[in-house]
Amino acid sequence: MTRSQSAPRIQTTTVGSYPIPDWLANSPSEQAVIDATRVIFATQRDAGIDLPTDGELYRFDVNHPDTNGMIDYFTSRIGGISYEVGRGLAEQFAKERHMKFRAKPAGVVNEAIGEGSLNLLEDCARAASVAGGPFKFTLTSPYMLARTLLDKHYKNFEELTLAIADVLAEQVIGLECACIQVDEANIPGNVQDAPLAQEAINRILSKIEGKERAVHFCFGNYGGQTIQAGGWKPLIDFLNGLKTDHLVLEIAHRPDDDLEALKDIIPAIKLGIGVVDVKVNHIETADEIARRIEKAEAAFGEGRVGFIHPDCGFWMLKRSVSDRKMAALAAGRDLYLGITQ
Repeated sequence: MTRSQSAPRIQTTTVGSYPIPDWLANSPSEQAVIDATRVIFATQRDAGIDLPTDGELYRFDVNHPDTNGMIDYFTSRIGGISYEVGRGLAEQFAKERHMKFRAKPAGVVNEAIGEGSLNLLEDCARAASVAGGPFKFTLTSPYMLARTLLDKHYKNFEELTLAIADVLAEQVIGLECACIQVDEANIPGNVQDAPLAQEAINRILSKIEGKERAVHFCFGNYGGQTIQAGGWKPLIDFLNGLKTDHLVLEIAHRPDDDLEALKDIIPAIKLGIGVVDVKVNHIETADEIARRIEKAEAAFGEGRVGFIHPDCGFWMLKRSVSDRKMAALAAGRDLYLGITQ
């Protein structure tokens, strides 16, 4: 197969985030964010990524350039949430223990959740203006967002989660992109909440029309550490009930028996498998990537794997490491499928 023929049956993509360029952090401006977004798109396409993201630069915060805004971007804009958190509220949040690794809540829900100043249509349009082709746009799951908040209004976790879901569902209507991905990194460690998380995510997916729908799941990554315990097997019914076209799953940093569990995903849902480990600086070789694809297809059967990607976002790695991992991702796919230049 050559590049001049039809698109490969296995597409390469990234999960979302990309390391913030030093020059953007040192001299931020609206134009610099646009320029950096253009560079990040071009970097991914040059590396051989078929479906790139904007590096999640739409969430860039000059005051916190070392984060990817997965939580704070949303909680600081959604209406009904206060950002003022003193000692008493922080202690109350700690007692509830929704998120053991957070010392204080991302915000306090004081009134009914609303749109506030959140405008993903504008954010996505900015990315589209410099994307140079089809791309993926990402947003955080309502379940994950709800777990970061101290609820003084609903006083009911389910109501809070679904209220956030309804706001985000309206936000995904009409986005100018090829694929919309919902990111969830908490449910793998909280299987008891799977029915709630499923309903919340499906409310968003149901509003997406004419675009690829994806949901990303991982076991968390902070400083190269796994945050959530558990495995894929207890989540199979949850995953099968999602109204998604494909899943974006952490696999490279997981035990081999996770592949066996994922064999029970229904055929209607394509599998996206992580073949690049973002928790280590090791640069995978093309041979390593090809072997990981081969192992997955041996477990699932040919045609089930629709995408390969890193396990999670790149924002904690150096750009030099991320770029080389992306190049290896594409080279390994090409090696496996016999694609030549």
